[in-house]
Amino acid sequence: MKRILWMVLMNLWYVPYGLTRLLRCAAHPERYTEEERFRLLKEIDNRAIKGGRIVIEGHGMENLPEEGGYILYPNHQGMFDVLAILYLMPHAFSVVLKKELKNIPFLKQVFACMGALSLDRSDPREGMKVILQVAEEVKQGRRFLIFAEGTRSRKGNQLLDFKGGSFKSAMKAKCPIVPVALVDSYKAFDTGSIRKQAVQVHFLEPIPYEAYAGMKTTEVAAMVKEKIEEKIAQCQKS
Repeated sequence: MKRILWMVLMNLWYVPYGLTRLLRCAAHPERYTEEERFRLLKEIDNRAIKGGRIVIEGHGMENLPEEGGYILYPNHQGMFDVLAILYLMPHAFSVVLKKELKNIPFLKQVFACMGALSLDRSDPREGMKVILQVAEEVKQGRRFLIFAEGTRSRKGNQLLDFKGGSFKSAMKAKCPIVPVALVDSYKAFDTGSIRKQAVQVHFLEPIPYEAYAGMKTTEVAAMVKEKIEEKIAQCQKS
């Protein structure tokens, strides 16, 4: 919370201007192209990160497919995760979020601009609709981010189990899976400090459909989790 307040204070002159544009865009996202909405979010995100004294160390951006749809699967450490990835992403993307987040002020507007989809984990039928919608949009070239852990780990750089169901959209879309290893992302908002903080984002080599076709979703989940854990372990040793 302290760092969020610091972000606002360091951008006090920009907040009314940026918030007005965000509210306008979120109220009528259909009036703007996806790239226009993406540029606005990047602008707000960049200012917040700079004001919040956070340094994003990006690695492996060359691994991101330049064309076609794909799904990012990062580990989930906290509220800052999406902001860290947004800071580095060269292309517009959307997210699948749990329904509990969709009406939180500011986040609601950000997600509206991203064209995010909300998932009710207590309703399997509605969940399947979201899975199919993500798959169809990815086939059309859109990019999505899904947190396969389902919730933040609250264990720092340790991962929770990845849920097999999170990979159903990728399997139906037959798209590349891009594992993303986040290191120290939780320290941005969850430590109560406003000291300068580095956060690492590692985009790992994409996994083409041919490499996981025929596997069970639980097997794909375990494979992606293992790749992310290996990268985090490497970072902590160096």
